[in-house]
Amino acid sequence: MSARWYENAIIYCLDVDTFQDADGDGVGDFRGLIRRLDYLARLGVNCLWLNPIHPSPGRDDGYDVTDFYNVDPRLGTLGDFAEFLQAANSRGIRVMIDLVVNHTSDEHPWFVSARSSPDSPYRDWYVWSKTEPPDRKQGMVFPGEQDETWTYDETAGAWYYHRFYKFQPDLNVTNPRVRAEIKKICSFWLQLGVTGFRMDAVPFIIERTEPGRPDAEMDFGFLTELRQHLQWQRGDAVLLAEANVEPEQLKQYFGDAGGSANRLHMLFDFMLNGRVMLALARRDPESIIEALRDTPALPTGAQWATFLRNHDEVDLSRLTSDQRQDVFAQFGPDQSMRLYDRGIRRRLAPMLGGDQRRVELAYSLQFSLRGTPVLRYGEEIGMGEDLSLKGREAIRTPMQWSPAPNGGFSTAAPKQLVRPVVTGGDFGFENINVRRQRNNSGSLLAWFERMMRTLRECPEINTGSCNHVDVPTPPGVLAHRADDDTGTVLFLHNFDEQDATVDLRVLENVAEAPTEMLADRDYGDIDLGKLAVAGYGYRWIRLCRHLSPPRAGTN
Repeated sequence: MSARWYENAIIYCLDVDTFQDADGDGVGDFRGLIRRLDYLARLGVNCLWLNPIHPSPGRDDGYDVTDFYNVDPRLGTLGDFAEFLQAANSRGIRVMIDLVVNHTSDEHPWFVSARSSPDSPYRDWYVWSKTEPPDRKQGMVFPGEQDETWTYDETAGAWYYHRFYKFQPDLNVTNPRVRAEIKKICSFWLQLGVTGFRMDAVPFIIERTEPGRPDAEMDFGFLTELRQHLQWQRGDAVLLAEANVEPEQLKQYFGDAGGSANRLHMLFDFMLNGRVMLALARRDPESIIEALRDTPALPTGAQWATFLRNHDEVDLSRLTSDQRQDVFAQFGPDQSMRLYDRGIRRRLAPMLGGDQRRVELAYSLQFSLRGTPVLRYGEEIGMGEDLSLKGREAIRTPMQWSPAPNGGFSTAAPKQLVRPVVTGGDFGFENINVRRQRNNSGSLLAWFERMMRTLRECPEINTGSCNHVDVPTPPGVLAHRADDDTGTVLFLHNFDEQDATVDLRVLENVAEAPTEMLADRDYGDIDLGKLAVAGYGYRWIRLCRHLSPPRAGTN
């Protein structure tokens, strides 16, 4: 088993402001989060990823930062944050925070100074053009909400670059002083006790932007510098990054051409995410088989991070037009459910019609595929979305703890809440909440706890190889295996509603004492020649366990 902690982690992503309010002002805070750490520990989480916690005007849900060295006063003080880190550490839970250094808020003191005068010491901390750039209306990340990536600033008398909204001017990472500042920011939070960072928009951080050059060169050397800096500051520090790029470019984010894993530790697997959504929509696993086959080999120490839902929309941009339409038809049939013509702004449970069988199937699949699983808060109880909210806010509603007012999130008046709690209907807090599911052995929450405990017994999933078992199977059935020095585990997932039987005698040479680890029902004795799997069912079967590394030439 690998000694790298992130390869055996279960990462739970949350927004502090929508998780638990301790002081009754309608906004979640660190003290509220401390109160819920025991819940997270019981669930099986050993790493928290916090979405932006820094001071911000809040025009982009915290991603427009005005101070990288402090926390948003709505969430508490630095002292509260330090107390939270200590409380998490005492429960064996590591903490990662968002590192949003592609841009700042236009209210950040650096930009205020930069635009004030060409002689400002911060002028070249941003990207400027004296004349109107010919690519001014290219490269928008939020089509429909952006109409340019270069904006003229009257005070500065020049155009400034912003890959995202115009109130988020991009930092100039080619400037050595900016690079040094980013490293200093990392050092500050590492010394407080943070274990690592989720890097937002990495391709845009390392692009060498120039006016009139929309296809800028990438400075991968900065990722190498940052990795070295982090390891020097704290040996177990980790970089988990967002880079939704072409498959052939991915390996460059992990390491250099020599094959060393000397850049990012982990990348979110956007390609696999899109293929899983396609498989769920078509009830056909072929797209997942293709993804497993086409996944580039990673250098030792590099790791994928798998996810089904995150804090943004379901991004389908890596699918073909026909594939994207199939997913839209199933999971986003109404235009109000879609975003930027490429994604779906819904949570998984309502996408799957509230069918717990299919939700369990989907997460059983995610947690059994290679890599480190990342779980979005509320998914473990099947929370829904609020499509009346703007854009991505639809899936950023408060956590639903109980049937008490405001779902137990806050004692504030509903109008004071940072965001309304999902109310009424199948997914309202009255029906979907932690308290209701806590003592119900058949609930989704109870299932997640069992599944995540089982994952601990199957280290092959996180650190071993992951391969499709290429045998004839009924339509809708996926068979794959995970192999490592610790043994071999077989997985069956049936995307179709019809029961099926699979012949996997091809694995008899591997099987020593097959044992059912997790399944949607009791299937009785295991016969590899006649393995049943129910409609929307799943099975995790340990084929063999090696208490010591196997001898050469054996499985």
